[in-house]
Order: sequence, then C-alpha cells, then structure tokens
Amino acid sequence: MSGIRVLVVEDEPLLAEAHAAYTGRVEGFEVAAVAHTAQRAMATLRSTPVDLVLLDLNLPDMNGLELTRALRTAGFGTDVLVVTSARDLAMVRSAVSLGVTHYLLKPFTFATFREKLRGYARYREQLLAVEQVAAQHEIDRAFAALRGASPDSLPKGLDQGTLDLVLGVLRALDGSGTPGLSAAEVAARMGASRVTARRYLEHLAETGQVNRSPRYGGPGRPEVEYRFAQR
Repeated sequence: MSGIRVLVVEDEPLLAEAHAAYTGRVEGFEVAAVAHTAQRAMATLRSTPVDLVLLDLNLPDMNGLELTRALRTAGFGTDVLVVTSARDLAMVRSAVSLGVTHYLLKPFTFATFREKLRGYARYREQLLAVEQVAAQHEIDRAFAALRGASPDSLPKGLDQGTLDLVLGVLRALDGSGTPGLSAAEVAARMGASRVTARRYLEHLAETGQVNRSPRYGGPGRPEVEYRFAQR
C-alpha cells in the first residue's frame, strides 16, 4: 500500500528541500511533488494524486489562504497543513474556517513536525476505516487523533514521560510474536501499578494510538489487551 502523498508548497528553495526531507523521514508518508508558487501548486494538484498539502502562506503569486480557498472552489478536498511563521490570530481563524487540518509555526523541530504528520495519519486512518460513524465518540476519537497527544493536551494527572514509556513497551512487541498486552502485563514491564498503566492505555486507545481488544481463554470475563496501532 502506498504512503500518504504530500505536496510541499514553499517558495524558499532551502526550506522546501528541508520540509520534503522531513516528510520523507516520517514512516507512511512520501513526497509527491514540490511547488514554489501557488500557480505551480494548482497545476500539480490537477495532474498528480495528493493527499496532503504542506502549505506556506507567503507565496510570491498568492497568499496561501487564497490558494486554499481557490482549491475548495475548484472542488479539491485535499487536506492542508499550513506551515508558516505568521502568528496573526485573524489568519489562524481564516485557516480554520477553510478547513485547514493543522497550523504549524516556523521554526519547528523534526519531532514536532513528525508528531503533526503522525496525528494526521491516525485521523485519516480512522476516517477511512468506515463509511459512516456510528456514534459521537468515534468522531471525538478521530479528532483527538488529529490533535495528537502533546504534553499540553494530556488529561490532568498524566505526564508525557510515562506516556512515552507505555508506548515504548507496546512498540517493543513488533516482531516479537506477542499480539498484545494486558494492563497488568504493561505495568509489570514498566514498573508501575496496574491502575496507572490502565489509565495511560485507555487514553492512548481513545486517541487512536493503540488498539484494544478482548482476550478470551481464561475464566470469567475476557481481559482487555492493548497493541500499538500500526500506521
């Protein structure tokens, strides 16, 4: 299965090259093309399949938000992730009104960039998995995946370091032959209580970063096991 195809739209050649390189380093993403002007971006979208546009706002021939509006008018439903140094709140509001998926401020680290793309991948995967959502919580879960799990967005009482530790335990299962772990098993591997592990696992499940399923075979109620959500 091909990766998520990205069009990088950035007028500064060095930045365009950097953003393309960053994109290529994120698993599940591939650079479809690079455009340095709005006109070139429109031409590329007409001829090349693109899932996500990484869009700078300060283009030489058109403001990036004007380009986004033109895309919507032309019937392009391609998702847009704005990458800009513009901090004007009115511009942020305009971006949201046009359906921009994310607003990423320059300068940023690769880790921040990667998390935005991973959040988008989770969001896209959840929305493409079904033709129709059955309940509100499914919509909430998709948008939570889009926002990602940054330290500022974690529920009260959870911290990013422990969250990363739980994720590390589940990521280590890849290729081990173990389909999933219960909260008690995760707790044992990270040296925490079962209650603590379960709180983090449930948060990760709600935000789409891990999958949960019943484990049958033992006496009584089936136990819930968790596995890292492949993207």
